[in-house]
Formats: sequence, structure tokens, C-alpha cells
Amino acid sequence: MSDLTPDQIEFTNAFNLQRTTLAGFAKCQNQEELDIVRDAFYLGLARDLLPMEYQRVSAKVVTDSAVADTVGTSDSMANMIQSARTSPGWDDLIEAVHHKAAAVDSDLEGIWKTLEEGRLEWIKAVNGAHPIKELLKKTLAEKDSMEGDVSDAKMIWIYGVSLNLKQLQEHAATWARVAKISNPTQPLIGYKEKLWDPRLDEWRPLDLGVQAAAERGGSTLEEAWNA
Repeated sequence: MSDLTPDQIEFTNAFNLQRTTLAGFAKCQNQEELDIVRDAFYLGLARDLLPMEYQRVSAKVVTDSAVADTVGTSDSMANMIQSARTSPGWDDLIEAVHHKAAAVDSDLEGIWKTLEEGRLEWIKAVNGAHPIKELLKKTLAEKDSMEGDVSDAKMIWIYGVSLNLKQLQEHAATWARVAKISNPTQPLIGYKEKLWDPRLDEWRPLDLGVQAAAERGGSTLEEAWNA
């Protein structure tokens, strides 16, 4: 038998129905897109939990021609949320959603903050390492590369990503010493292939740390490498 109260069960069920919307954070590329996903999540919760507040907002959305014109397009969600935000009932809806969550001990702000910070951290890290990834991929494309060459290239890229992750700075500095990188921000200068051994103990925390950052950002290393 569940120990949850009826209100907690109701909230949990509504939350679970919004998991697909919430998962959209993993596709966001900036703060604006994250804000849209967050508000779509809140609007979805209101639809199932707060019919009166939801109706006040949806009445504005369903009569908005800008929303109707983009149904079924990639701009559909963004336009729907932009319209909802202009409704006189929007602020009341957001307040009611948070009140409903607090009443069942659900930390909606904390949940979203974790997702948002993880995604923004990962976007910044990947974008910072994008130039070296492009250079590595260009080099691989210009020669008859083997599987080992790709693995070596990915290892250099992972190191590059780690340079943009605050919590991995110490591990990155350690690896720079191990691999004898003369300029830590330019790992290809004086690159010594034999020193870049993923079996070394010093590599493991760097590798796992970047993987963990990818997961926090709703991604994987393979997905980011192929992007």
C-alpha cells in the first residue's frame, strides 16, 4: 500500500505526465529555450491540477492567431508559451503551481534548477571545446583514419571539454602534467601520442567527470561528439 496521500498521488501522476515535456531541457541551446520548456512544464501541470487557473490562461492561447499559425511547426511550443505569458492569469497560474507543489513537499524550483544548471554547464563546456573538435574531425577526414585515431581524437576533445568545467580544473591540470602539454589550452601543440594513455589513473577522474557533466546536461559524450 502506498504511503502517499491522495494529494501527493494526484501531483505525482500529473508530474509523470509531464516528463516528456520536462525532458525537452536536453535539447535546449540557451537560457531562452530553457525558460520555454520550464513554463511549458508548469502549464502542463496546471492543466491537470488547476483547471480554473489553466482555463484563464488557455482562453488567451486558443484565440491567439500567432499560436494557430504555427501549430505543428518547430515554433509551436515557443509561440504557445509566449502567448500564455501575456495572459492576465499567467502569474496567478505560476504561483498556484508552486503552492500546489509545496503542499505535497515537492521542490519544483529545485528540480528545475538542477536541470537548468546542468544543461547550461554542458552547453558552455561543449561550446568551449567546439573549435578543437572541428579541427580534430577535419584532420580525421583528411587522412585514412583508423578506429584508434578516432579514439585518440575523442580523448583530446574530452580534455578540451574538461577545461570548461570548473569542478574538473584540478584533474585537467594533473593530466596536462602527465601528458606534458606545454600549453594547457592548446593540447595539440607538441602532442605526444604515447603519453595520452586512457589506462592511466590520472585520466579516469577526467573521463568520468566529463561523462557526468554530459549526463547532467541531458546528453552523452557520443551525442556531443557527433553533433
